[in-house]
Amino acid sequence: MLVRWKRMAVLTAAAAALSVVVASGFANAMPTRGVVASATTLKVYGFGPGDEIANTRADVATAAVGGSVDNPRGGFNDQQFLASVASGDVPDVVYLDRYKIAEYAAKGAFQPLTSCVKSQNVDLTQYRKAALNEVTYKGKLYALPEFSNQRTVIVDNNVVAAAGLKVSDLDTKNWGKLANANRKMLQKSGGQVTRIGFDPKLPEFFPLWVKANGADILSKDGLHAQLNTPKAVAALNFAYSLIQAHGGWGPFKAFRDTWDFFGAGNQVAKDQVGAWPMENFYYNTLAQVSPNVSITAMAFHNRKGGPITYFSGQGWAIPKGAKNPDLACTWMKTITDSPTWVKAAKVRLDAQKAKGRPFTGVYTANSKADVKIFQDIYQPMGKKQFDDAVTLLVNVGKYAFTIPASPAGAEFQQAWMDGVNRVLAGSQTPKQALDQAQKEAQAAIDKAAK
Repeated sequence: MLVRWKRMAVLTAAAAALSVVVASGFANAMPTRGVVASATTLKVYGFGPGDEIANTRADVATAAVGGSVDNPRGGFNDQQFLASVASGDVPDVVYLDRYKIAEYAAKGAFQPLTSCVKSQNVDLTQYRKAALNEVTYKGKLYALPEFSNQRTVIVDNNVVAAAGLKVSDLDTKNWGKLANANRKMLQKSGGQVTRIGFDPKLPEFFPLWVKANGADILSKDGLHAQLNTPKAVAALNFAYSLIQAHGGWGPFKAFRDTWDFFGAGNQVAKDQVGAWPMENFYYNTLAQVSPNVSITAMAFHNRKGGPITYFSGQGWAIPKGAKNPDLACTWMKTITDSPTWVKAAKVRLDAQKAKGRPFTGVYTANSKADVKIFQDIYQPMGKKQFDDAVTLLVNVGKYAFTIPASPAGAEFQQAWMDGVNRVLAGSQTPKQALDQAQKEAQAAIDKAAK
């Protein structure tokens, strides 16, 4: 629900602009290793002041830098960043979605972190391997990962019981059983959907269904699209069939759009859905607005029964031409370090307590930080459904996968999103849609990799 993809026009302009800038000698602006920074202010872009988690860590990182920090409000914007690149006045360190990292790196806009990691002894073992893979392109690390965003299945126990089912009937390892549970849980009245059975979360979670079916949508090196393999097509066929059982995308979405998703009258409180895969933040939402709901947190399983989760998130990178690369390295190392995360989690816990709200944890790309947070900071709510969810979220990270870093990461993403949306709209079959997506994605990758 939180992820929204950039449009193709912006991405095409970004690639073209970067090619021009890099060709004009951008690489020559890269500081010599060991040279003292010429400016005293570290310029941060894409982060901006935020909540207590962001602000606490920014304060710690600012102290580590030992100077002033320019951290303007607002998130990363492709066009604004390109404008700074074109002007030759690039920020020192940027914060952006990890799926974009390789695209900018391939065009020469980011510098590899080899020197940063070595000179400041950055402990890469603390970061989750899946998150590091997202920001490693052609064997070189280009960013340090920040949050994780693991997906698990949220089950409404009341709906399951009313349908005469058990929670285990919704296990994603058995697609036949899941399809049957979906039909039993969904409800319609007068041709309109009044309860969703199992929401597969399309188009966003298409990669999760493909992975569950034993395949990947992109090769490990990020250079070969694998969108129309038999297993990918079968995964989309099945996930879409869960929606079709409700009468199609139109009535399914029309009902889902009526949900009070972030309010006390949400779809779980009103028993309007049986189950669906969801990002980790939503447990906190439920705990705050409807703490008495009866839910079960389940791992998403592949068809062999093994737990899997789909990671995404943000990362920190250093643009080529940055005037203060050493300070940038200090900033990104500190802001993603385990002690910094733990301090921020304590501030969040205290803030939630002061407001009389529950604390369901902080989930990062730093596995050591997560362990410390849930050993030393987290305090059980006393509500089993949420305490169990927290345990699952902490443990499932070890089974994470990500979309490999690609020189056309955003365009690749747009291709498969558009393909799935064509299926939902009824304009193409899954095979037709993924065949078209495959051609579009591979063309984008081939162009970007030149």
